[in-house]
Amino acid sequence: MLMSHTHVHESHEQLKDALDTLKQTGVRITPQRHAILEFLVDSMTHPTADDIYKALEGTFPNMSVATVYNNLRVFREIGLVRELTYGDTSSRFDFITTEHYHVICESCNKIVDFHYPGLDEVEQFASHVTGFEISHHRMEIYGRCPDCSNKDLH
Repeated sequence: MLMSHTHVHESHEQLKDALDTLKQTGVRITPQRHAILEFLVDSMTHPTADDIYKALEGTFPNMSVATVYNNLRVFREIGLVRELTYGDTSSRFDFITTEHYHVICESCNKIVDFHYPGLDEVEQFASHVTGFEISHHRMEIYGRCPDCSNKDLH
């Protein structure tokens, strides 16, 4: 999948910001952490810890799946990464960029991001109607991805 020039630039900025956040929170930036973060920033597929491990084991032969999990936990705790637990068994990890939503394929569990700024108003409305202090919201949309839909046609 070729990335557009703007996406590459955006990824670079996001990675730089993420590394700055690590520095500010006093988390040591090891080559492994850097690589895991970079993989997450560039990945549009919400990889599992296993996916990340497989992608990086060539570069870091002595890195284990546990190392990947531990680092993902660190990233999650400082708010760089979101853990997505949907229908399938293994958690997927999403580098937190702007608020976005997920469309999930019920056949192959592929998750695709989409942005819909109008939903920010939902939080204000919910707060107004209920008096709650709203911290966040999450929305998932389910269906079948084009690949799975096309399979049905053949």
